[in-house]
Amino acid sequence: MAKDSEPAGQTTFVTRGLTKVYGEGPAAVHALRGVDLEIPKGEIVVLLGPSGSGKSTLLNIIGGLDRATEGDAFFEDQNLSQMSDRELTLYRRDHVGFVFQFYNLMPSLTARENVELVTEIAEDPMDVEKALHLVGLGKRMDHFPAQMSGGEQQRVAIARAIAKNPTVLFCDEPTGALDSTTGRAVLHVINDVNRELGATVMIVTHAAATAQMAHRVINFADGAIRSVEVNDHRVSPDEIEW
Repeated sequence: MAKDSEPAGQTTFVTRGLTKVYGEGPAAVHALRGVDLEIPKGEIVVLLGPSGSGKSTLLNIIGGLDRATEGDAFFEDQNLSQMSDRELTLYRRDHVGFVFQFYNLMPSLTARENVELVTEIAEDPMDVEKALHLVGLGKRMDHFPAQMSGGEQQRVAIARAIAKNPTVLFCDEPTGALDSTTGRAVLHVINDVNRELGATVMIVTHAAATAQMAHRVINFADGAIRSVEVNDHRVSPDEIEW
């Protein structure tokens, strides 16, 4: 993979002058406007902001799904901005787990089989049953998505993401389609993944209350970071007011 002189240190991500522009001329959309950011290793980081504020664009770039127009994005000592498409594919395969608002499960496969899809291509995968036990689905692994609640399907999606033993877990609106009780259960799982696996977790959400469980909260508006807050007193997902 392409390297740079950036030291790994204790950060998972560093961005410098990160800019993303869609289109040209008067119709151009500036999704990111020179974002400088550092994400320490092993934290839960919540990105807050209205739709169109740039938080998902940032996630897509540091997740290797999109490229910046200008600027640099480092993962540890790797400059993502200088990687080839193949190198970005390997980066996503070996280091990144994704969880989205809509679960993207294969309906014709059981929970176990949905997770196996990832372990078959991962470099150092977790045992499938261990991943499903970690999310509390040890007794549901042979059920199909249609036989599961929304919260259970989201937990399968999390199991699939963590089964590759990722360095970082990206969650884009992971509770957006869930009620409060189920949403708290999913946040519990995400919290457990951070604690037990040591993965850096980044959560994009509109739900400001989710920020209470984070180590760090980044507020976005108009493609820029408005503030970064460090939580001195984190709360359990059980205590979050929905």
